[in-house]
Amino acid sequence: MPSSADRAEELYEAINQLIRVHQFRDRDCICHHDVSVAQCYALETLVKRGPLRLQALAAEMYLDKSTTSRVVDSLLRKKYVLKVTDPSDQRAIQLSLTPAGEELYKTIRQDLVSEETSMIKDLPPEIVDGALTLIRQLTVTARARLGS
Repeated sequence: MPSSADRAEELYEAINQLIRVHQFRDRDCICHHDVSVAQCYALETLVKRGPLRLQALAAEMYLDKSTTSRVVDSLLRKKYVLKVTDPSDQRAIQLSLTPAGEELYKTIRQDLVSEETSMIKDLPPEIVDGALTLIRQLTVTARARLGS
């Protein structure tokens, strides 16, 4: 039976390979919609969290403020995001999706979910359920280690 260290090494390799494949797949799928992967993640965050200040968006994306600012500037130029006054502080600005930004994100998400559907269609439900449980738990643990 493999040791905990051996299993951890195998887990690291498996997750590492999955992330790489997903990043390249995401890049190829997302970029043909005229946005980068980071820009898509920003759209997704604004869909899920609603309007956010730049610093909050940066924190959600695990990016620094200057990198997030460049991502947002591009989305502003493409008219997928707009700046709105923060209702809790009239001096502050929040970032919000435009209808075009929301539609773009929905289209990209449909494409990616369709691909996931084809990847799991032949797997037994209990395998998929176990994988979902594992991935969710690893995500919770990783977020806790990052302090978010």
